[in-house]
Amino acid sequence: MEMDKREFIEKLQHSLAGGLSSSQVADNVRYYQDYIEAEIRRGNTEQEVLAKLGDPRLLAKSIIEANKRAGASYGSNREYDEEVSDETVVENEKSGGKLHHVILPGWLTMLIVTVVVMLVIGIATSLISLFAPVIIFGLVVLLFVKIFQGNTK
Repeated sequence: MEMDKREFIEKLQHSLAGGLSSSQVADNVRYYQDYIEAEIRRGNTEQEVLAKLGDPRLLAKSIIEANKRAGASYGSNREYDEEVSDETVVENEKSGGKLHHVILPGWLTMLIVTVVVMLVIGIATSLISLFAPVIIFGLVVLLFVKIFQGNTK
């Protein structure tokens, strides 16, 4: 089953949404919409143009990798309410359980780091307050031992 321009653009948009900012996704989608229209105006059929472009997911992966190499900012900034298609799930199952990198937005990473730091501080404070009486008692005993050792000499 061959896909049409609308399906191609939707798959491209969906695939780009996980790796580029929303403005970069919109720019790339607009570019490929214009490119397809221009090629059709030149006399090519829609299917010929889409065949030249290839798989939209592979195209999206290439665009995302190029942006990474160029140092462009990227992240998971989905403004689109799209669900992963069954085809993608089947493809992931075929990948043999390979690890997939998840790129978190900066604000979410900072939130996670902040929560972890607060937990560590809370646990450290709890342990100190739990053992403080024992430590203080031990220091007082050591002080008395030093005082009495100093008086016996």
